[in-house]
Amino acid sequence: ELVPSIMSNMLNPDAIFSNNEMSLSDIEIYGFDYDYTLVFYSKHLHTLIFNAARDLLINEHRYPAEIRKYDYDPNFAIRGLHYDVHRALLMKIDAFHYIQLGTVYRGLSVVPDEEVIAMYDGSHVPLEQMSDFYGKSSHGNTMKQFMDIFSLPEMTLLSCVNEYFLKNNIDYEPVHLYKDVKDSIRDVHIKGIMYRAIEADIEKYICYAEQTRAVLAKLADHGKKMFLITNSPSSFVDKGMKFIVGKDWRDLFDVVIVQADKPNFFNDKRRPFRKVNERGVLLWDKIHKLQKGQIYKQGNLYEFLKLTGWRGSKVLYFGDHIYSDLADLTLKHGWRTGAIIPELRSEIKIMNTEKYIQTMTWLQTLTGLLEHMQVHRDPDSQMILEEWKKERKEMREINRNFFNAQFGSLFRTDENPTYFLRRLSRFADIYMASLSCLLNYEPDYTFYPRRTPLQHELPGWSDQLCTGTFRIPFLQETVQIK
Repeated sequence: ELVPSIMSNMLNPDAIFSNNEMSLSDIEIYGFDYDYTLVFYSKHLHTLIFNAARDLLINEHRYPAEIRKYDYDPNFAIRGLHYDVHRALLMKIDAFHYIQLGTVYRGLSVVPDEEVIAMYDGSHVPLEQMSDFYGKSSHGNTMKQFMDIFSLPEMTLLSCVNEYFLKNNIDYEPVHLYKDVKDSIRDVHIKGIMYRAIEADIEKYICYAEQTRAVLAKLADHGKKMFLITNSPSSFVDKGMKFIVGKDWRDLFDVVIVQADKPNFFNDKRRPFRKVNERGVLLWDKIHKLQKGQIYKQGNLYEFLKLTGWRGSKVLYFGDHIYSDLADLTLKHGWRTGAIIPELRSEIKIMNTEKYIQTMTWLQTLTGLLEHMQVHRDPDSQMILEEWKKERKEMREINRNFFNAQFGSLFRTDENPTYFLRRLSRFADIYMASLSCLLNYEPDYTFYPRRTPLQHELPGWSDQLCTGTFRIPFLQETVQIK
């Protein structure tokens, strides 16, 4: 009886979701990251990064040539995972620092729950072992969190090399492996391997999206100012933007900043801007004004604010990296922030399927039965409760497999939000699958976060309120939004 009712109210994969109330009528200036914000890449790019970093491990770090037998598996890892540097374990952690059992991998093999519990004295990871503010493993922290879409090949390469060493009984230091893989992935970017490959075959690696230009043109038509701040180099960005937007792409932007070195760009006051000429040469002129049509390198946000006067909540900045792009802007500078989460669209489509809805409905029913019937202490009732617990565990595994066979959903552990979602909720006012979602909304649209019930609030009242079409961005609401 419940499933048809839920099926009639499916979520819209092209909707924008709100963590914090925000009206676009207050936004005068729109800022953008480049990679995975203005431009999306094909599946070939992660294979390229994986293969190039793997070859660097062999050629420059003297790793065994046999690791070339491992190919990139796009279905192995998901974003937001944590990596225990000292134990060489990849895992999923929830918003309360608890490891989701069944999602801990040593190499390419899952670690038994009993072993995980023994290693961590339970399944909780103390705060002092977690990564620093930007997800890095440093200053004694043993956990690294992978938040970047570009980190998917890195996680897979780490797991593959770990697997090779384990299968061949090779004694190795996990800390060295982590650093070598990190350096190899970094060198794929820094040495220009990735950039040259994309520029040489731009149609293979960049997903052409005419909606990117449509979004920018719509904002320009409504008198909005726009700027671009990216860590990518000038010629790379220029060729990519010409491909997806057009030769006149610079006319749409009031300020363009490349090789910004985010997140240092938002915190380091020491580096001044430098102008880049048409040949990519850095000029030595002192910058008194950031001019439209020019490209600038380096710099810092404090100088940016001084030269533009663009401050506070009238600025909305979009990026895909929750830490490097969004965290400092919302916490320190009061800008509004929008997270681009490409995985969102595919996860919502899965959540809209009848099979998923049936599984989740029964899983929630089992949970309710366990909660209400646990007061019965007689042996027969306890036996049934144990059967329900076993079935609930099986249903959780089925639910995880809908998204990713190893790690499940990007946004949820079994019942709790993931650590990834916790940070997304804190640092992004709104989030969406791509910038094209903006085309479904007028420039004065106000986003209202859905009022979800707190544990001590009446669920009946809250559920009734939240099921109205004005509250939840259901699939059939697309026409209403437009």
